Amino acid sequence: MIHLPLVRQGPLRALAVRLAFAITLVLVTVFIIYLDRDGYRDVNEDGLTLLDCFYYAVVSLSTTGYGDITPSTPHARLVNVLVITPARVLFLIILVGTTLEVLTDQYRNSLRVTRWRRKLKDHIIICGYGTKGRAAVSALLETGYDKSRIVLVENQDEAVRQAIANGLAVIEGNATRSTVLNQADVKNCKSVIIATDSDEASVLITLTVRQLTAGQVRIIASVREQENAALLKQSGAHHVIVSSATAGLLLGLTTTAPPLIDVVEDLLTPGQGMALAMRSAERSEVGSNPRELATLVVALIRRGKVMPLGGSQKATIETGDMLVYIRDEEKTSTAGLTI
Repeated sequence: MIHLPLVRQGPLRALAVRLAFAITLVLVTVFIIYLDRDGYRDVNEDGLTLLDCFYYAVVSLSTTGYGDITPSTPHARLVNVLVITPARVLFLIILVGTTLEVLTDQYRNSLRVTRWRRKLKDHIIICGYGTKGRAAVSALLETGYDKSRIVLVENQDEAVRQAIANGLAVIEGNATRSTVLNQADVKNCKSVIIATDSDEASVLITLTVRQLTAGQVRIIASVREQENAALLKQSGAHHVIVSSATAGLLLGLTTTAPPLIDVVEDLLTPGQGMALAMRSAERSEVGSNPRELATLVVALIRRGKVMPLGGSQKATIETGDMLVYIRDEEKTSTAGLTI
């Protein structure tokens, strides 16, 4: 099931509002008839009770009209023409409108899904919206990635509701199933981020994605245990992040060199202080030493591989290289405000 971000109130709330209007309309009609009960004639000719007024109001508003109770005086007939008849039409609009809205919503949702599929291309699929999945979405949004090009795959009801509330498109289902991944258009996506809480599920999702895409889609997976990292890479994952090992390294770093953990957190937090960034090498930089550039380059990526910058051999920039550098987020935001 595909859930797109909601732009209106929920169906239960809409139904409750209509039901309240219908009940209010019936009560108002009963009150008007009861005030003018002497102007109505009953087949029993014993006068109208409050129950008779309820009965007449319901059969009149529902257009049943058995004819056992009829207005007999000119005043009562005038009230029927000016009040009861418009109330009858409004009552029918409420009942029919609820049915029409349900059908319209189904058609509108189908149309939105079709339009969404038509525009969906080069998107990122994130499997799992737990702690890791939410952090991945936040990182993408902080770096300027378009929210409409992020598709979540989640089967937990609470996580699905939270993702929809955050304005994200969600495929509700198990990411290990090929039908669910096909709904997310995995064959045309840019990459797949696997952020589940289970290493077994991560392996199954990786195998399914590789089978559906023939290895043409980049897979980034997260595992809890170091021993499962090699299995994930054998299954087809291009990058594997070991959450437990990374957390352990950070804990050890905090113990031996406490200030360094602040630097690491600053680098990994987009939009604050310093941040890691990547750009293509400019034509004027080709042939230069990365360490001699004005920006602080920490890594050089050539044809998908990280080139060492240290050692006896000096690395030089070639055409097509990617530079990983440290960017000052505060200066960037200040420059953006100045412009």
